[in-house]
Amino acid sequence: MHYNDIKNVIEKNNFSFKKKFGQNFIVDQNIIMSIINKSNIDKDTLVIEIGPGAGSLTVMLAEYAKNVLCFEIDETLKVVLNETLKEYDNVDIVFGDFLKQDVNSYLKKYNYKKLYVIANLPYYITTPIIMKFIEDNIMVDKLILMVQKEVGNRFSAKVGTKDYSSLSIFLNYYFDINKILDVSRNVFIPKPNVDSIVVEFCKKNSKIYVKNEELFFKLVRDSFKQKRKTIRNNLKEYDLDKIESILTKHNLSLQSRAEQISIEVFADIVNNY
Repeated sequence: MHYNDIKNVIEKNNFSFKKKFGQNFIVDQNIIMSIINKSNIDKDTLVIEIGPGAGSLTVMLAEYAKNVLCFEIDETLKVVLNETLKEYDNVDIVFGDFLKQDVNSYLKKYNYKKLYVIANLPYYITTPIIMKFIEDNIMVDKLILMVQKEVGNRFSAKVGTKDYSSLSIFLNYYFDINKILDVSRNVFIPKPNVDSIVVEFCKKNSKIYVKNEELFFKLVRDSFKQKRKTIRNNLKEYDLDKIESILTKHNLSLQSRAEQISIEVFADIVNNY
């Protein structure tokens, strides 16, 4: 499905883009093929696609995967998707808000060895979608997400960089995260104001050991509460002597800022707190 085909289907069906859903449809065949190739999809793979839009990526997913399960919030795309996907009997589309769906109940009807999520997501909904996979215990092997560049940089940020945040730590606790592709704003219709990147989240085979997950995530959130402040200032309600003794072991101190502290050090603090 090429750029002009997609454009024609959209125009023919009088589809109008909706800003509230952050709709920017990818129409570049080369970028789509790069995503497919880097995803390693095969005929044992069930792909969940969130926000198929006009179906340009969906068509290629259907060619390479065993099945594609799409979730689309915009019901006015029904007529467009019916046309672009009419040749594929291995695609199912659920119309409705993905965040409100019981995804595990849909998965029961499929037979697959690998479960991948591949999606072009508007930035405002990216984190809630990743959180849903974690919180609903949806057993995905890999998420491949096209997101706004600055958001993607935060996801994969390394300790000591300005993009490193409590979100970086939270996601790195569950996934190995890598940037796999830069995407220009020029490959979308309508053209967004920013460039995008494709980020791959692979489920960690063995997570870092944390004795108390609840305390771990609370400590991390509190440490980043005010980014420019030191650990001493952000963690006043904690036992600072205990924290200091662990930080010292790692050549850090209460004067350190949260962005200097790795996930391993946060885990060490919790496990010895």
